Amino acid sequence: MEGRYNTRSPAVKRLMREAQELSEPTDQYYAQPLEDNLFEWHFTVRGPADSDFQNGIYHGRIILPVDYPMKPPSIIWLTPNGRFETNKKICLSISGHHPESWQPSWSIRTALLAIIGFMPTRPGGAIGSLDYTPEERKMLAKK
Repeated sequence: MEGRYNTRSPAVKRLMREAQELSEPTDQYYAQPLEDNLFEWHFTVRGPADSDFQNGIYHGRIILPVDYPMKPPSIIWLTPNGRFETNKKICLSISGHHPESWQPSWSIRTALLAIIGFMPTRPGGAIGSLDYTPEERKMLAKK
């Protein structure tokens, strides 16, 4: 992948470093860029313990801007989960919907941990949020 990108670009350098750092899955998450696009990543996260999402494994996409890490990523869920809409950019303080709250020191790892942390919170009407019942979320986690 290195030959396809300008390795002098701060975004490319940063993303290659993050890909290396995230190359081994943890028990909570895994993320890597597409083989042919360093600016699109796919991730899986495990639902937080002691929540309606426990035991679920959820898949999503992270779309990074060319000026990452100065601008935030967009996050799109692909797995139904009862908290976030699928196939829609979601609104979180760490997403492209809130560039004013994004910090360049944050990373894809930070975003993944935040996503896991946001799962059991109340949606509060945010774009892309859902408010399914606990029973519906538990059923989706089993699927």
